[in-house]
Amino acid sequence: MGRVSEIWYSYTAEQKRNIGFYVAGIMMYKFGLEFFNGSITTLATDRFKATNAFTKLGAAQGVNQAAQCVGAILIAPLIRRWPTRSVLAGAIFFFGLMTAILLIVDASTGGKIKPDGAKTPVYGDWHPNLIFVIWTLSGVCYGMVELIRRVIPADIVGGNAGKLRRMDAVVHIFYEVAGTSGAFSSSSAISRFGNNYSFFMTPVFFALAGTLWIFVSTLSFKSSEAIQEELEQAGLAEVDNKKARSNNYLVQVGYGAIAFGESIYVGSKIVLTNRRFIWLLPSYAIALYMHRFLENSLAPAFAKRILGTSAWSQIIVGGSNFGELLGAFAVLILSDLVTTPLPWLRLDALLLNIVWILPVFAKSATKDVSVAWKIAGCFIPISWGWAAGDVSLAAYIQSTLSSDPKFRHANVSALGAVMAFLYSTYIVLNAVFSSVLGKVFDRDFSKNGNILHSLKTVGGVHFSVACAVILLSTLIPKGAFALNPKTLGSPSAPEQEQTNSESEDGEDMKKSVPADLETLEKSRS
Repeated sequence: MGRVSEIWYSYTAEQKRNIGFYVAGIMMYKFGLEFFNGSITTLATDRFKATNAFTKLGAAQGVNQAAQCVGAILIAPLIRRWPTRSVLAGAIFFFGLMTAILLIVDASTGGKIKPDGAKTPVYGDWHPNLIFVIWTLSGVCYGMVELIRRVIPADIVGGNAGKLRRMDAVVHIFYEVAGTSGAFSSSSAISRFGNNYSFFMTPVFFALAGTLWIFVSTLSFKSSEAIQEELEQAGLAEVDNKKARSNNYLVQVGYGAIAFGESIYVGSKIVLTNRRFIWLLPSYAIALYMHRFLENSLAPAFAKRILGTSAWSQIIVGGSNFGELLGAFAVLILSDLVTTPLPWLRLDALLLNIVWILPVFAKSATKDVSVAWKIAGCFIPISWGWAAGDVSLAAYIQSTLSSDPKFRHANVSALGAVMAFLYSTYIVLNAVFSSVLGKVFDRDFSKNGNILHSLKTVGGVHFSVACAVILLSTLIPKGAFALNPKTLGSPSAPEQEQTNSESEDGEDMKKSVPADLETLEKSRS
């Protein structure tokens, strides 16, 4: 209790109020998101032809990931014009509208809620490839929300790495509480209403999230008019006007796209030419890809091809979400004891090998829901390790880049650039391998009538290779051979330096377009 009390009193009354509304909205958002993601994933596996179901599922998920980057670019100019909380609320309202499109299309073409006792839903007369369109539109909206969701924490508590790490952990805990309950509820809803109508509550939860986020303070936002007035009072308006950009939204989107490309270039230079960061490429991008593949490909494949019920994949995902909750809680409690992300990353790598249990279960599995619950239990430690590594790694990247002036760049935020490069690498990995390895599942099923062989290769071998790569990468930074290193590379205390520049860093994340790309660092399910 002493540790919890210390964390509680480290924030001001206004910060605690804003965190409260923010977390409440996050829970509504995650709950609705789990209903939608679970429904559209199972809808895709059921409606795509059996011969290429998981090939097309992987392709659709890759398009969704790429669309998130487009959403980030589209929303960036809006953050400069209106308070972050207002843009976030507007984005989630728009997201809710996009999720309702499929409901409207299915109902207008003859689709119906699954009748009591029926084995399959009554689908509308629409082509299954429409799923690509819906997933792309939702990906753009998802990118918008995730972008702003990563800007707000720094606005609420400033740039202090300690406060950010604790807030990230607290938010992640409540996020996964909603994610766990949402995944389990989604499974029941799919079984009862059918995967074409089971997400009818998603627009409602998104509307509740947007309403709650409106109550967050405007924080440090200043309108462009207020900034212009301050410049005029200081006699600097003429100087600033020479560098001013167009107020046209499309022009600003163009600037955002250019900044996105420049961020990736600058981020690649920082990561690939510096020993302090080159290890992040496998430790962040590959680890995130493995986690997404676990939930978005392995779980649906096992549920559909082994258990025969695609809805049960959400039970497995629920176990994964619960593991993420435990991982975030571990970082919150042990943040002062484990001061670098390396111990968590090594644990994460080793726990990836648990997927070898899937082919063992598959040999003796019956088409019973109890097997899904057992697999969910196996996924808990895997995601526990990933979440602990992800939360601590994000704090490490932020504090290191913010405290060292040599990584500053004239046009882009070093933090945003590094996160843009790492996340773009993850998107490429996910888009390519999800489709390619999905084809392995489809070929194995067409040839043998099961996916036992592909569970050993796409599951076991695939994850073991990733384990070795991540473990080797954790030996690269200076001081990494210690079991629990206190610092990596520089002996300076980044958190203290971060505290001294808290206000400056918070403003920098607000004003810099590439800093917006930091949002893409945690694309949680």
